[in-house]
Amino acid sequence: MTTVLLIRHGRTSANTAGILAGRSSGVELDAVGERQVSDVGTRLAGVPLRAVVSSPLRRCRQTSQAVVQGRSDSCPVTIEQGLVECGYGEWTGKALRDLVKDKLWSTVQTQPSAVRFPGGESMTEMSSRAVNAIRSWDVRMGTEHGPHAVWAAVSHGDVIKAILADALGMHLDAFQRILVDPASVSIVRYTDSRPYVVTVNSTNADLGQLLQPPPKKPRSRRKAADDAPVGGGLGAGGDALTEPATGTAPVD
Repeated sequence: MTTVLLIRHGRTSANTAGILAGRSSGVELDAVGERQVSDVGTRLAGVPLRAVVSSPLRRCRQTSQAVVQGRSDSCPVTIEQGLVECGYGEWTGKALRDLVKDKLWSTVQTQPSAVRFPGGESMTEMSSRAVNAIRSWDVRMGTEHGPHAVWAAVSHGDVIKAILADALGMHLDAFQRILVDPASVSIVRYTDSRPYVVTVNSTNADLGQLLQPPPKKPRSRRKAADDAPVGGGLGAGGDALTEPATGTAPVD
């Protein structure tokens, strides 16, 4: 029953300028983004992370370093190409106020599964490689560190939304309903039977309280803990853990 923390990078100047940064080089966290990711590191200080896996883009590498900086445990950062930003092709570097006039924009909003960005990646390709990367790493973490391993993946807004949509059993065409703010943390617990989405778009909750600790001893005559609680469970610290999504999600 491994758990992944999906962390979006902090705010960048491209976010505030309304520019679709995509895979542009040299896009860094701004001053607000630096404070945001420092706060994420503080929130995660008490969480036993086995690994941090990051998109290769600089804003995510900066965020990853803030997560591991000052930790008492040894938590390596590994670059994972599968978590890179969507390939927006000719849209990269353009202002959102101009892109909204493109006839493709409405399809991005209502039927992303039908979208291939001009000269770039399709959204289904982005979703497939991101989900495959997360699930492969999750199997690796479980194999190396046991079923209660907790690890983090640092990536981008649309990428994290696609991973969450998969975990929720949603079609990609519905993924625009999910909010993923800069420096937010979403938590997915993977089990043999299904993923559980513990929280989405958390920007201020005590993450240690949201992560269920390993059981002290097996409970007799009870099926494995990956069964869904009937009736809703006990809430935080019990069988089911949830937190409402908050805020808005600027385009990455």
